[in-house]
Amino acid sequence: MIERYTRPEMGVIWDLDHRFGKMLEVEIALAQVQAQMGIIPRAAAKAIAEKGRFSVRRIAEIEKQTKHDVIAFVSNVAENVGPHGKFIHFGLTSSDVLDTAFSLQVREAGEILEKSMDALEKALVSLAKKHEDTLCAGRTHGMFAEPTTFGFKMLGFLAEFRRNRKRVEDALKQMMICKLSGAVGTYSSQGVDVETKVAKKLKLTPETIATQVIPRDRHAEMIHGLAMMMSGLERLSIELRHLQRSEVSEVTEGFSKGQKGSSAMPHKKNPISAENITGLARLVKGYAFTAMENIPLWHERDISHSSAERVIFPDAFIVTDYAVSRMANLLDGLEVNKKRMLDNIESSQGTLFSSHVLLALVDKGLRREEAYAHVQRLSHSLEKGEQLRDKIAKDPEVSKFLKAKELDEIFSGKKHKKSIKSVMKRGL
Repeated sequence: MIERYTRPEMGVIWDLDHRFGKMLEVEIALAQVQAQMGIIPRAAAKAIAEKGRFSVRRIAEIEKQTKHDVIAFVSNVAENVGPHGKFIHFGLTSSDVLDTAFSLQVREAGEILEKSMDALEKALVSLAKKHEDTLCAGRTHGMFAEPTTFGFKMLGFLAEFRRNRKRVEDALKQMMICKLSGAVGTYSSQGVDVETKVAKKLKLTPETIATQVIPRDRHAEMIHGLAMMMSGLERLSIELRHLQRSEVSEVTEGFSKGQKGSSAMPHKKNPISAENITGLARLVKGYAFTAMENIPLWHERDISHSSAERVIFPDAFIVTDYAVSRMANLLDGLEVNKKRMLDNIESSQGTLFSSHVLLALVDKGLRREEAYAHVQRLSHSLEKGEQLRDKIAKDPEVSKFLKAKELDEIFSGKKHKKSIKSVMKRGL
């Protein structure tokens, strides 16, 4: 991923030096277990742990000849270990060290993402609580529907975020796998007990049944979890973008000193963070398809998944972490215009309360179809400056069913706030 969208703490997890470092961690753990079991000399395990090191530049040089990055890595480490270097990678196939080291990388990436998710959850909770009573217009099809509160809006996004967070966390657990079963996964080069002991040392779980690689349904689930997280962020981003439109203007992204919105139009304040997150979500959602395509490999393995994963895993984690962090910052600095929200409610001319007028008329004994027709007639005939409440009060066919006090109660928004409060307690 380009530097622009890479937070340093997440980016370093996916660089080559860190990748080979995790591979060396696996090789050292294996050698130590093998030495304890008498498979290789203890002196060899000691030498591998103490002298084992690598150079990304040297690995690249060797790979030019071998055309195989794992062989190049093992050869470079062996050069540095010396005579005992022949015991590095003993009994393994390339995918053993690659897939197990990959689990370690994913675990570290997940730990960083967890911190970003903590910040976003905190921001959502704060907005939901702060604006529990901030009335605003609810919209369906982009049109006025019924009153809601901005806090309740945020509560819905919080609930979705928590579901997506659990999906990511569950997928991370599914990725914590150790696979050291050798070529085609039959443990023909070393027993199951070696894998079990190394897995315990690395705090991983042995794969149930592997081919030559860890089955890629686990990896697809991981990318799918990140894609779901990004889809949720995209939905929130689109909501915030709509609420920032000039004719709505209910919220505004924070605007720092010296910031500029347009090279040509000095007045502009644009929803750039929400738009940025929307675009990045498209990227990760596309990677979910690629991850699904990686599941059906030929027989016990091929490497068609490898080239794709070198791109989609670093990018998906980096982008998701960046987007989650940016959304947290956006929400922390979000300006909520309560007056504009009330003005927009007022501009609906009272039609936001039409459904409650309908219910009140039905409660008075009118057939639903008859009541609906009356409310629709009055709502659709409103002229500029007219209010539905006043029009009902003056209408001879409807006013006889509803007293002024009842109309005041319907159009106050109290019922909406009361019901929202009970749900807020459940959601926070």
